[in-house]
Amino acid sequence: MAFITRLFRSYKLLLLPILLAVSFNAAAEGIAATRANAAITGAGQLSVSSRFKTDLPEQLKQALRQGVTLNFVLNWQLSEPTVAAYKARLSQLIGDDGSIQYKLTFHPLTNRYRVTVGTFSTEYDTLENALRAVGAVVGWRVLAKGDLNGVSAKDTKAEIRLRLSAEKLPKPFQINSLNSKNWNLDSGWKSLTITQE
Repeated sequence: MAFITRLFRSYKLLLLPILLAVSFNAAAEGIAATRANAAITGAGQLSVSSRFKTDLPEQLKQALRQGVTLNFVLNWQLSEPTVAAYKARLSQLIGDDGSIQYKLTFHPLTNRYRVTVGTFSTEYDTLENALRAVGAVVGWRVLAKGDLNGVSAKDTKAEIRLRLSAEKLPKPFQINSLNSKNWNLDSGWKSLTITQE
């Protein structure tokens, strides 16, 4: 009986590194916030700054190299104070000021990656550097002026989220995104650390 117990323990020790490696590789693919800060400005707005670490699965890297544009969306939402949060949601329904769109492309002739936000684009030598730019924003002014006048930072709650926009992929890839979790990259809502400016 003691022999079987020792064998079982040694078996668990041998399996542990394998299980850790598998779970590490699974966790490595995705989007995680590395910076999520905001400050209430003197004008009563929220100034949002963020950065994300994005690791693409091999299928998405191959699709990108074959000419598929990857679209990412950076969203924010206000949870508290309630009245300002309600006004913010209403304005986001009417307009499109609640998000920033990032387009990631690869150009085989120059062997460079390009990140485009609106009409502004920057080229990068490596995919890793290009992915650092996706979701990175500094001083993004959200909310109308005066919406947070008289509200303290401790009474304010807001979140930010970066996700791959699967609905903007070409149709065959959209079908693949429904069947594969690798294509559904989403950081989930990350709470912003809010300070007073």
